Amino acid sequence: MNKEKEFFFDANGNPPAVYDILNWQATDESYFQQVKVGQYDFAALPGQEFVINKTNIIWKTHDGQIPVSICSKSCQPGYKQIMQKGKPSCCFDCVPCADGWFTNKSDSASCLTCADDEWTDEKHDRCIKKHIEFLSYEEPLGAALSAATIISALLPTGILVTFIRYRDTTIVKVNNREISYILLLALIMCALCSFIFIGRPTQMTCMLGQQTFAIVFALCISCVLAKTTVVVIAFKAIKPNSRLKKFVGVGSVLPSTIVLICTFIQVIISVTWLGIAPPFVESNMKLQKEKIILQCTDGSGVVFWCILGYMGILASISFVLAFLSRNLPDSFSETKYITFSMIAFGSVWLSFIPAYLSTQGKYMATVEIFAILSSSNGLLVCIFIPKCYIILLRPEMNVKEYLMGKRHAKTIKVI
Repeated sequence: MNKEKEFFFDANGNPPAVYDILNWQATDESYFQQVKVGQYDFAALPGQEFVINKTNIIWKTHDGQIPVSICSKSCQPGYKQIMQKGKPSCCFDCVPCADGWFTNKSDSASCLTCADDEWTDEKHDRCIKKHIEFLSYEEPLGAALSAATIISALLPTGILVTFIRYRDTTIVKVNNREISYILLLALIMCALCSFIFIGRPTQMTCMLGQQTFAIVFALCISCVLAKTTVVVIAFKAIKPNSRLKKFVGVGSVLPSTIVLICTFIQVIISVTWLGIAPPFVESNMKLQKEKIILQCTDGSGVVFWCILGYMGILASISFVLAFLSRNLPDSFSETKYITFSMIAFGSVWLSFIPAYLSTQGKYMATVEIFAILSSSNGLLVCIFIPKCYIILLRPEMNVKEYLMGKRHAKTIKVI
């Protein structure tokens, strides 16, 4: 019994087309025969229009496999097609996309570029977010600098406690006790301000970091200048007809005035810096294309160098005064120690300038932290360690007679 099949006609009266797919196959007698391998029926249900039996197809190739219509293999994602010169359009080379470019599908004619804050993965088939780089507490460099900062803050703290405990001893009194306290507090703040440069930079930390460092260091150098000035006046005023005698009776007013005035000038420069062009956070995407480097930009480079220049002027004045007075009695004067401290301070910051200009990102912050810690520790070691040595290990030297050079005839027993 024949199966009924429904036919229909289109608007033009034509029935739906039905096509047989034939495969010409050679026989043993060198004849060809037509073998039906499939069918295309416009009247079939959706998805069933095209039917083919691949096993019945015989391909005329040396290995019997399906022939390809192109002379090159398909390009995978991450590659683009480059036409081969002098060959048909189906012949091409697969060239990998450049860094920052990608393709996410096969046989792409060109590569696509990633967004500014993205970079390609190793296969160049997709874009990923760029790694953001800054000096963090988690990395070894940031952890080492944090530990160095803590140690650098604890040292002057310990010395300050020692000076307060032995505040009534001769060596603490003659070396301007109040200014020594201020200097030690300033050195503690110098060390602690290094923490501002560690961690993800923000607008607030960029502004606070540079300003705090500038003002605190100006306070340090002002204290050193005040100590030097007081020592010089104390010895020069004893000469006959010396014009410095009128400053002897001023007492602690003169060094305090020097500290306030010199520090206030730096405060004015810093406030001007904030008003004109304050430091700000910069996302540097050009230095390393696969990274976003967060760093603090100085804003106004002129004002930044004015701040460093002003500190250099204060340090130079202190150095000159201390150097010219280096021949004062060693048992009393600390001018030699101040001279060495200013040499150490100047050496650190002179080497800081080229290093700072040649670095970017977290290494710029590292150089600045290193300069801060090195210079502050240099001041601490040169000025206060000799005094601590006498206070703690040579108490027999911590007497007025010894410091004034009026030793007894008998030999002082050395511990």
